Formats: sequence, structure tokens, C-alpha cells
Amino acid sequence: MVFARKFVGLFRKEATPSLFLDLETLYIYQTLMKFLYLKMSDSTRDFLDYLQFEKRVSRHTVEAYSTDLRQLNAFLAEKQTTPELAERQVLREWVVDLAENKLSPATINRKIAAVKAYYKFLKRKNRIEKDPSLLLKSLKKPGNIPEFVEEKGMELLFNVVGFEESASGLRDQLVIEILYGTGMRLSELIGLQVDDVDLSARTLKVFGKRAKERLIPITQGLAQLIDKYLQIRSLRSGPLLLTDKGEPLYPVFVQRLVKKYLGPISSLNRKSPHLLRHTYATHLLNRGADLNAIKELLGHSSLAATQVYTHNAIEELKRTFLQAHPKA
Repeated sequence: MVFARKFVGLFRKEATPSLFLDLETLYIYQTLMKFLYLKMSDSTRDFLDYLQFEKRVSRHTVEAYSTDLRQLNAFLAEKQTTPELAERQVLREWVVDLAENKLSPATINRKIAAVKAYYKFLKRKNRIEKDPSLLLKSLKKPGNIPEFVEEKGMELLFNVVGFEESASGLRDQLVIEILYGTGMRLSELIGLQVDDVDLSARTLKVFGKRAKERLIPITQGLAQLIDKYLQIRSLRSGPLLLTDKGEPLYPVFVQRLVKKYLGPISSLNRKSPHLLRHTYATHLLNRGADLNAIKELLGHSSLAATQVYTHNAIEELKRTFLQAHPKA
């Protein structure tokens, strides 16, 4: 895996823990240093193949699950057992170990979810009689309210800050407009093809998690901007968005682009493509959009994932009340 190779490289350079920026990375490093060459079990490999080829989850999810399960294998090896023979108490000790290494509740919960999915797979394949992960419970985590850019900030970006009058400037504007105007994920943006654009119907076709297809409506202004870009770049097929060298966009390119343009209009620490996704959803909800409609636009599999934005809407209502009510 790419993630593991990264740390192997650090090991060969005699990296020290002081090089790391976060505790999760340090924990992974320490685990890999102990069990760098620990062989992945056949059942673990089968599970990862199942995720990749049958469930068709994203490459990033497969890599994250691979890392999580390697860490579990390493911990179990210390306890002189294997995933197939592990008992409930050992898995509880593993969760405690994660917490003692100061990993965040969100990170620990992701690892618990990976292990639960793994054992569910083993049980279904009759490789274990009992599922030792059944009683593992997710940790409570503080409520994280999604950050977003205020409407005035986005107006300032489009009307005052602006973009260069060039092919590159037009591309940059299109990236920002699409992210803010559709709420799509970074991976969905990069995956956009010319054939996914329907200017007459004013829709974009995207493939979300697990290759789930959805159509996202776009404004007339965004449709016109896409049409202008297609004509300037003379694009008829292939990736929609390209670098100055004519290559498909890649994650770091988009992240740097977004950070560059959000810098002058936002004081938030994280200026990422996902911030524009949060901004899209929050602005829709603040203007009265139906929560179920926002769920479909974002490509969420459950309403619970979308409901996190209702807190922002409530905060907006509070501000309106305090500004307008005579008794406020």
C-alpha cells in the first residue's frame, strides 16, 4: 500500500517521532516500526479484495482499512493471537491502547468500523464461529459543526477578488464555481468528464462513493461558464478540467487552488474543497431548501449525514432573531 511504503521510506531515512505532525501518524509509525514485515493474513487480504472488487469502495477507503487492519494484526501479534482467534477482551484492550496513544475519537471510531466490517465478513464466510467485535462500541465524540464560508464572503470572492482573464483563470473560476455550485466531492470533481456535462439540461453527472451515479443541476451562469471553457480549450472528450500542461487535475492541485482563492475572503484555518461542499449545503439550508433534497444533491446515503447542517441553520435563525426582534 502507498501509505505503508511512505513509512518504509521514513524508516530507511532513520526518521524520528519528532518529524511527525499528529499523534495518529506517530502511532502508525511506532506500530510499523515494530511489525513492518508482519505478513497480512489471508483473511485480511480476502476482505480487502472484497471491498475493492465487490463493494467497489474507493481506493482511499481500501488503503485506510488496510492500515487499520495491519495495526490490529500487529497488536494481536503482541498478544500472541490472530484475528481469527481473538476474543472480545483483546479487542477491548486494543481500543484502550488506541485511546492511550491519544488518537482522536473520530479516528478510533473509524478503526472500530473497519474491524467490525472485517469480522462481519469473516462470519459471513464461516471463517469464525462468533464475532468478537459485536460488543465494541463507538466512542462519544464532541459535536463538530461543519465550518462554512458566509454568503458575503463568497460574494466578495466572485465580485471583488475575481479571477485572471486567461485560460488558467477561467479554469480556476470553474473549479471554484463547480465546487460551490454543486457541492460535489474533490474526487468527483477530478473525475468529471466532458461527456458528463449536459448543457441543454443543465446537469452534471458524477460518480460518488461506491461508483453511485447522480445528476446535479447547475445554474444557467455555471452552464455558460462551462460552455466558454470548453470552447477555449477545444475539448470534445476526456477529462473536463485540466492543468496548464493539459493533464487531468489531481488532488493537491485543487487543494492549493482552493486555498489560494479562499485565503483573502476567509479566516477559517482549513480552506479546502470540502469547505465549499459544507458551504453549498449550509447556504441551501439557510435559504429554505428541503433537507431530503440536499441529501440527494450531496449524494449522502442516509439523512443522518445531512442533518449535521441543521445546526448551522439554527444558528442563522438565532442571529436573525437577535437582529430583528424588538426584545432581543
